[in-house]
Amino acid sequence: MNFDGAVIKEQGITFGIVVVKPHVLNSSDREPLRNKYSIVFGGIPVVLMAQDSRGIPTYHGRKDIVNFLANIHISQIPWKKYTLN
Repeated sequence: MNFDGAVIKEQGITFGIVVVKPHVLNSSDREPLRNKYSIVFGGIPVVLMAQDSRGIPTYHGRKDIVNFLANIHISQIPWKKYTLN
């Protein structure tokens, strides 16, 4: 399985971001998915991110992390491709 994501350490908090399709943010799968990716990233909090047709991001996860991400430009996130076997 391949996915796009990032790990960020900011203000003493290390967290992950995982790119998902927009419909995932409105589904009942979002919490189990966040938990799954948290395990993949070694137990750190994970935020899900989806972009609309104009490229505007929407985040789902811990409120303090979502608020932080809402105030930075998406290009400032150190995106990386991950592969899980």
